[in-house]
Amino acid sequence: MRFHTVRSPEDLTALVEEIGFLPFFANPVAGWSLEENIDPSLWFTDQSGPWEWKGALAREKKLVYGKFIRGKAAFVSLPCFSRLCNYRRDGYDFEGRCDDNLVPYTDKLVMACAQNAGPIRRRDLRKRCGVAKGFDTVMCRLQMQTFLIDTDFVYDVDRFGRPYGWGNALIDTPERFLGAEIVDTEDCSPAQSLTAMVHRLCCAMPDVDEMRLRALLR
Repeated sequence: MRFHTVRSPEDLTALVEEIGFLPFFANPVAGWSLEENIDPSLWFTDQSGPWEWKGALAREKKLVYGKFIRGKAAFVSLPCFSRLCNYRRDGYDFEGRCDDNLVPYTDKLVMACAQNAGPIRRRDLRKRCGVAKGFDTVMCRLQMQTFLIDTDFVYDVDRFGRPYGWGNALIDTPERFLGAEIVDTEDCSPAQSLTAMVHRLCCAMPDVDEMRLRALLR
């Protein structure tokens, strides 16, 4: 299975808006990734490609980017991200989870720093919160729960002012970056949100087993 070939950030935006979710890298569902649908000449190149587009599209609020599919990076359309928040949060905001003792202490530290300092570079967040061991696991968990997202990628510059490296994610809460309405989905239950997301993916990928797609969104 393949979708149309992606050759520009506009192509990528259109594809994600069409199917709702698009993992960045290849995964157990063959063909369901940017890696498998990008023009191969743009995958690793000196010209602008998907590595640069992901920051720009997140910054411009055209798509949501983060570790949303089995702890791996994925693009999500804005409407589907609202559904994802409703499903993954299961009726809780972060403070409510804390009140019910559902949040590990390290998650509270990281989230408090992100809420107070965001948007903040991932490496600066690590230093500020003082969580060294297990930080990546905490960040993945908070993104999977939709409490934190990547809003851009910031590059170091050399002495000539030229950017280099892979870029460091700029972290923020979706409520602050996208607006509180992004998580306001009181029109349906978490279970209904999951059903709606799975239905959308099934329409885009009719040959993929529904239960498999449902499991990947959990």
